[in-house]
Amino acid sequence: MWALDQPCAPRAGRLFADTPLALLAVLALGAATTWALVELGVLAPHAMHVAGVTAGHGALLATAFAWARVRSGSGVVVVALLGLAASVAALGVFGALAYLGPPLWVAWLARRGRLAGLGLGAPVSLRSVLTGAGAGAFLSSHLLVSASRTLGVHVRLDHIPEVLAAVGYDVGANVLAAECFFRGALFNRAQRRWSFTVAATLATTSYVVRYLVDPLLPKSIELVVGAVFYLALLGAINCWLLWWSESLVPGLLSALVFFAAYRTLGSG
Repeated sequence: MWALDQPCAPRAGRLFADTPLALLAVLALGAATTWALVELGVLAPHAMHVAGVTAGHGALLATAFAWARVRSGSGVVVVALLGLAASVAALGVFGALAYLGPPLWVAWLARRGRLAGLGLGAPVSLRSVLTGAGAGAFLSSHLLVSASRTLGVHVRLDHIPEVLAAVGYDVGANVLAAECFFRGALFNRAQRRWSFTVAATLATTSYVVRYLVDPLLPKSIELVVGAVFYLALLGAINCWLLWWSESLVPGLLSALVFFAAYRTLGSG
């Protein structure tokens, strides 16, 4: 009788359950092999950039898909699209258009209802969209002002092709992978187990660490401290946007606006 009166609540699964370990191992092996071949002079240095984009962002997106219970083939497709985009992006602005492949694939999956677990696919209110864009605009405005006053860098309009290529990379790899994994997957899973504060702290800390280990991040102490400050703010804001709107779209817009502003910064 006690068992009937006190039913056993199902325990939450492990935080990292369903991680596609086999695919991640293949990506890591591919990146390590490419690095070795570049060091030996067999491959051009650009091959390491292609392998890094494919392995790094591909791992985040494939894991996010797996945690959302999307079929494994979808993760393989997005990895292939990332590899193709990174390979042809060196051709210039038009080559960077290949980075539209991954977000179009994500949009197709979301439209078919397969990414509901990441906060994608459901209707999004105009208020949520404007809030996300406004948050990104406010944070990026603060970045531009503080960078010009403290670091001696400011907005430059004489390298538009490079800016457009970098924005293409953000749209199809950098922002897309980070928001899908750190917010849509990691934060979403964590907040089902713990409080919003704990989940947001875990997701945001992991997000900041991802950029700190990025070899493309300038290593001067001033830039590192600035990066930690702004990325932590952006990560926390986007966690709140997902929790508040129940959609990943506002956070995607927030991050895209922020990184678009960041790409315009330059010295001289």
